Amino acid sequence: MAPVSSKIGIIGAGVSGLAAAKQLAHHNPLVFEASDSIGGVWRHCSYSSTKLQSLRCDYEFSDFPWSDRDSTSFPSYTEILEYLTSYANHFDVLKFVRFNSKVVEIRFVGDREATDLTGKPGDYPTILPGHPVWEVAVQTNHSDTIEWYAFEFIVVCIGKYGDVPKIPEFPRNKGPEIFQGKVLHTIDYCKLQKEETSQLLKGKKVAVVGFKKSAIDLALECAEENQGPEGQPCTMVVRTLHWTVPHYWIWGLPFYMFYSTRSSQFLHEKPNQSFLRTLLCLLLSPMRRGASKFIESYLLWKLPLQKYGLKPDHPFEEDYASCQMAIMPENFFSEADKGKILFKRASNWWFSKEGIEFDDNTKLEADVVVLATGYDGKKKLKAILPEPFRTLLEYPSGIMPLYRGTIHPLVPNIAFVGYLESVTNLHTSELRSIWLARLVDEKFKLPSVEKMIEQTTKEMAVSKKTTRFYKRHCISTFSINHSDEICEEMGWNSWRKKNWISEAFSPYGSQDYI
Repeated sequence: MAPVSSKIGIIGAGVSGLAAAKQLAHHNPLVFEASDSIGGVWRHCSYSSTKLQSLRCDYEFSDFPWSDRDSTSFPSYTEILEYLTSYANHFDVLKFVRFNSKVVEIRFVGDREATDLTGKPGDYPTILPGHPVWEVAVQTNHSDTIEWYAFEFIVVCIGKYGDVPKIPEFPRNKGPEIFQGKVLHTIDYCKLQKEETSQLLKGKKVAVVGFKKSAIDLALECAEENQGPEGQPCTMVVRTLHWTVPHYWIWGLPFYMFYSTRSSQFLHEKPNQSFLRTLLCLLLSPMRRGASKFIESYLLWKLPLQKYGLKPDHPFEEDYASCQMAIMPENFFSEADKGKILFKRASNWWFSKEGIEFDDNTKLEADVVVLATGYDGKKKLKAILPEPFRTLLEYPSGIMPLYRGTIHPLVPNIAFVGYLESVTNLHTSELRSIWLARLVDEKFKLPSVEKMIEQTTKEMAVSKKTTRFYKRHCISTFSINHSDEICEEMGWNSWRKKNWISEAFSPYGSQDYI
């Protein structure tokens, strides 16, 4: 039976998938969503306490503002899902989505001879060549039946988070199999109902491994379930410290002044800058370090980081440049002050029958161990992509080289939306979806494969200079420049503000790209 043929297929109906479907709606794309609802990680990787880490006005589509966009509170995950549903209904995107349709395999059926897989000088293949380039195997409703679809172009929007947990490796006989208690990953915790999480945590000695947002929120939920004299403390096992912020004000100044305006990003290195600009960045580096120190001084004054041994050794700027800055819940440290949240720094740890052992010969008794150790987005991608493209995903830099955060120069007729990180990922995905739609409609042409690889290599080089956590592929310190180059390529004016004062000192957001 011949595969069902269509021009464009989109995999995933999270934030990025919805943005891509809306921008490509005139091509009637088929959108495959593995679950029964839209929302992606907001639907499947949220706790009852999960909130957005940005204000509403910083997390909205350019043509669909929040009804209460000026609210100063952080919206809950349920409010975000309502917003995304309203967006999808307003633009009639759901008609493209096939729910309970999991993509299990992608097969290349294009012309291998016309596809250069070496990275040598050449042109990227035609976006819509008029014949299928990829076939997609889809499993529907968890059945054994596989249906095949053929597309000229595919947009992958399954993201880096969710689905595939990243599990630490342990020495033999020192893994979770010898632990007499319960071990689970945060992805398992997210699937539990409120009553089940209460039963799991209440009156139990819980260890949470990790110190990023998911670990912090989970530790707080655990502390709140263990109030009173019968309650047990939750211990956070911390390997790598990261800076956290209580809100978006620093010594009375709005946080955006330091990183989100054109003038503030002028202090930071960017790809394709001139020799004069490089020299200026060098001369202005004391100001850049001073801004980071200024923020650190406020955080150390506002939060008891030193009291609990939670002050990172690296500058704040490195966490911001790698999109790892987390908002600290308001009552987190009040629970730590009551002894309901404890902290254990450890380079290495492993399981024992009674709990966890550390390389300093100390032990931690536990009934439950929750691994807040992140997700393996690369493994998720590699599970569906065929060779040789699977091997090329991280060539040549060890990080997926995405031109404009979207096109892999060596993987033909596929776009990846939602893999480039910034402080406002929704805006990042939407702008790149707009760019992609104009590319598909032949409003402009891509440069050569060689030029695209050169551009991505420059971006990686900037990230490497800025932060030791560069492999996260975050553009937060040069996000405006990244958007400028996208606008110029689309034929738009890159300066989006009404006057030069706003251009220099106002923050950039999705509303600037209407």
